[in-house]
Amino acid sequence: MSETVVSGIRPTGKLHLGNYFGAVQNFLKFQEAHPCYFFIADYHSLTTHPTPEDLGGSVYRVFAEYLALGLDPEKCTLYLQSDVPEVAELYLFLNMNAYLGELERVSSFKEKVRSQPNNINAGLLTYPVLMAADILIHHGTRVPVGKDQEQHLEMARTFGNRFNRMYNTEYFKEPFAIGSDEGLVKVPGLTGGGKMSKSAGEADNIYLDDEPEVLRKKIMRAVSDSGPAEPGSAKSQPVQNLFDLMALVCKPDVIAHFDETHKNGTIRYGDLKKQLAEDMETFVAPLRSRIQDMLNNKELVTKAAKRGAEKARESAAKTITEVRSMMGFRGF
Repeated sequence: MSETVVSGIRPTGKLHLGNYFGAVQNFLKFQEAHPCYFFIADYHSLTTHPTPEDLGGSVYRVFAEYLALGLDPEKCTLYLQSDVPEVAELYLFLNMNAYLGELERVSSFKEKVRSQPNNINAGLLTYPVLMAADILIHHGTRVPVGKDQEQHLEMARTFGNRFNRMYNTEYFKEPFAIGSDEGLVKVPGLTGGGKMSKSAGEADNIYLDDEPEVLRKKIMRAVSDSGPAEPGSAKSQPVQNLFDLMALVCKPDVIAHFDETHKNGTIRYGDLKKQLAEDMETFVAPLRSRIQDMLNNKELVTKAAKRGAEKARESAAKTITEVRSMMGFRGF
């Protein structure tokens, strides 16, 4: 029997190149092999108190972008978390059996207490419970998660197993991580540090809708060495980052040329960046066009969201009906 994959998508603004080679490529692979439920986690985003305009705009944008990049409503269930009220009901039920001590020990919650002491809301404390509800509502067995989410996934197993014990059932299956990083490319940022990340700022990221001139300026300003290295020396981290980006979009002979000039100490980083900018624009241009077309096609986006909500609610309603009965909510 095929595993059911469940994953949330954070509505945190525009997608960058790292998202494309990470989450998007994962989802495209998973939708071909498994029943999949992918949702825009708009309930989760309320912990940061977005304005209605910011929330609505971000949710629409990320939904449209994932459609444009290949998620197929006929192959997967793509929906808004807030369009499935059964999630909130299961969240409530699971909260009744989640304990303060275990929630306060969650690493991400302790980090939030340190980093934002003026906004320690109940949603942050019970974030793992809502995540568990997202997964268990569809009987998810595989969840693509990063290192920072592994503890949350462990707690989803805890809450599901606790329900099973309390109500003498084997209803909820245990969800486990699926290899979200297997075979994927790590995309470095432009400022000489680690991987491309929204938290690093605008200058670090190549967004999939960056206009050609914006894209060119970002790459030309990317961190590199101040001059050619000594012949035969290893590449510095910023220079290696540039070569890693070239590996995504440049032809092998182009990469070989600049690799050779680095080895013999004659490399000109301005020329390398100019070539990288040209090749990156060739790669990004069709993605940018598809995203813009989808953003402008509100009818199609709305239709896909409605279809996703219907499919997600069909699954969720069955779960809630059965859970309510097991808990004793059976009417008269």
